[in-house]
Amino acid sequence: MEFIDLKSQQKRIRETLDRRIAAVLDHGQYILGPEVVELEARLCDFLGCRHTIAVSSGTDSLLMALMALGIGPGDEVITVPYTWISTAEVVALLGATTVFVDIEPHTWNLDPARLEAAITDRTKAIMPVGIYGQTADMTAINRIAAAAGNLPVIEDAAQCFGATHHGKRSGALSLIGSTSFFPSKPLGGYGDGGALFTDDDELAEKFRWIRIHGQQRKHFHPVVGINGRLDTLQAAIVLAKMDLFEEEIAMRQAVADGYATRLADAGLTLPFVAEGNTSVYAQYTVLSADRDALQAKLGAAGVPSVPYYAVPLHLQPVFAGLGYREGDFPVTERIAATGLSLPMSPYVTPEDQDQIAAAILA
Repeated sequence: MEFIDLKSQQKRIRETLDRRIAAVLDHGQYILGPEVVELEARLCDFLGCRHTIAVSSGTDSLLMALMALGIGPGDEVITVPYTWISTAEVVALLGATTVFVDIEPHTWNLDPARLEAAITDRTKAIMPVGIYGQTADMTAINRIAAAAGNLPVIEDAAQCFGATHHGKRSGALSLIGSTSFFPSKPLGGYGDGGALFTDDDELAEKFRWIRIHGQQRKHFHPVVGINGRLDTLQAAIVLAKMDLFEEEIAMRQAVADGYATRLADAGLTLPFVAEGNTSVYAQYTVLSADRDALQAKLGAAGVPSVPYYAVPLHLQPVFAGLGYREGDFPVTERIAATGLSLPMSPYVTPEDQDQIAAAILA
């Protein structure tokens, strides 16, 4: 059994993949070719946003967002300690300071009730993360950011792209949205890639400059940039996957429903989707008071599982200089110590779910 089944999806779209990849090989525009332009337009239509800028990775998209906002030394950026390191890593790369805010006990996303107290006169942006497939409470976060002087909100939607918050797509919920096309993501390629989303014309222009080493036009570089371009082959692959994306979102929900039914009496805390949200279930994560023993027993039964973010960011050695200690973020630390992700993709069959549930119930 695979933890994330990409092979079943590939079988469905192999003909389209081969055709699209062959088209790229034929025209030879391997960087920012026509498929990149096509993907950007299609993502704008999907989200209902004015601008999509396809980039080299989800990490680079967050870095470029901060660069376009002019964030640097002396500035603070608020995010959560329960996420992949790139969300905080990009802040450190620019010499700014990460300020962590604890997560909600049910959604495991940034807790808006704790946000206002973390804002100072040095706060220059807020970066909520949509962990495991659903967005943070972006309505509340945007309201707090606006009241604090229209602070920019950058939604890290790498795991929740395709989900909705009060009927609006993740990625289009704030000033800037960001996603990743890492292969394991709900909408992923076969390598690194990502995208930025915004309705702000000026920011979009800056993103495009930064993506090509800060170049506005040939031989003219008004800002410092990076090599943030998306490979055309990756755009071609994501385009092929987009043909199935909405169907696969529904399939993910069906898998999650199957898990919920089978594990109702397993003594685990199951995923909670907040009112007004939908989830794309990038992972199906449960909480177990005896997580390590459960993982070992699942492994013995041939079931793979992953304890994501088992060491939260505020306890990582690289961020020791921020001065946080164990106990500072109790909800994060509890979820990090008990969370275990089960096999999840649109192609987890009912038979797979039976096997997984049987191993857990045993």
